[in-house]
Amino acid sequence: MLITHAKIVPWATPNLIIDDGAIFIVAGLIEEIGPTKDLVARHPSAEMLDAKGQCVLPGNICAHTHFYGAFARGLAIPGAPARDFPAILGRLWWPLDKSLTEQDIRASALVCLVDAIRHGTTTLFDHHASANLIPGSLNTIAAAVLEAGVRSVLCYEVSDRDGPQKADAGIQENLAFIASARERRPILAAAFGLHASLSLSDQTLDRCRSVLPEGHGFHIHAAESDADQFDCMSRYGMRVINRLHQHGILGPASILAHCVRVDEREIDLLAESSTWVTHQPRSNMNNGVGVAPVEAMLRAGVRLALGNDGFSNAMWEEWKTAYLLQKAWHRDPSRMPGMEVKRIAIENNAALASQYFGIPIGRIEPGAAADLMLVDYHPFTELSGENIVWHILFGFRDGMVTTTIANGKILMQDRELQTLDEEKIARTALGLSKDTWKRYQELVQ
Repeated sequence: MLITHAKIVPWATPNLIIDDGAIFIVAGLIEEIGPTKDLVARHPSAEMLDAKGQCVLPGNICAHTHFYGAFARGLAIPGAPARDFPAILGRLWWPLDKSLTEQDIRASALVCLVDAIRHGTTTLFDHHASANLIPGSLNTIAAAVLEAGVRSVLCYEVSDRDGPQKADAGIQENLAFIASARERRPILAAAFGLHASLSLSDQTLDRCRSVLPEGHGFHIHAAESDADQFDCMSRYGMRVINRLHQHGILGPASILAHCVRVDEREIDLLAESSTWVTHQPRSNMNNGVGVAPVEAMLRAGVRLALGNDGFSNAMWEEWKTAYLLQKAWHRDPSRMPGMEVKRIAIENNAALASQYFGIPIGRIEPGAAADLMLVDYHPFTELSGENIVWHILFGFRDGMVTTTIANGKILMQDRELQTLDEEKIARTALGLSKDTWKRYQELVQ
């Protein structure tokens, strides 16, 4: 396929925008970039996709999300509002994950994948839980991912909160999927999921570490709220990151979501171990858990990426929240400059995805994955490689994505989905979610 007449934003260094550029794609990878006139002359028989002057950027990447939480949309927690994060877990998320059937898991994944395609998000790191349906749950999600065509890293969150048998089932589900994902590339990969320090015993952490296949890492929530730290200090006499370090959970392939309530020594441990940390500002604000010290982490050399924790896959909204939150929290407009947001959302997210899939992702260059989005953005001020970050922060909107491509396959063209039937998926989810909510209500009464 040859994309022509595009305003190409390669996210290279330097990030020089190519006007009236073309991108030649072969077997899911970018093979050549250059002026439209030259590439059309060299590849006259290629399937042509005319960008008509639209911006073409690498697809967005979400470093931490929860497909299974889709049915929480519109679901009110019974009674008075939850007063803290443990109450949110106990009264919303844990009863909801126990209420999911296999059909629910598939439908939840599909509605999130539709949302991702609509917003140009082509890679997602999902963290799954379904306590009453563990074996095969990741294969159910994987089937939805393969149908949609969006690149995804999947895992199951191991937890002791539902007893040893279900903890063991979660371990086996991770191991089985890690083994099968090796054969399913290029758009599927696997991590080993863990819930959080507060729901994992020393024995379970040690067992998970002992069975982790070589070359793989963990995906776990860490220090999301003070409750995680209070639990860790009271039961183990140490802070969360120290405990995870002691059990061998940190490392260059592991992903720690949130790290909101971490101190300087914990930040140093994260940096020294090259552990990935993901920032989800919208979720942190919603749960009232505080503001992650992302600037301190960046200064210390922590590999910090950007996720959404199950909020919409409109990742530019996460950009904007990350940009504004530090300013408001510190009452200082100089905090969290736009280039730091780019460092997290573009450079680090791309490095994380590239590490998991073994190919360059998140850049437009020869040899990189053909994961792209076309954006119908026509600015009334100059657009350049140096200032596009601020165009995204203050000008780009979700509905401007017109075409989404992953692994060289068109998933949406001119705002029409090509791989998924959005109306059918929404109708199915609506029917299923009513029964899911009934099961949820029975658990929380």
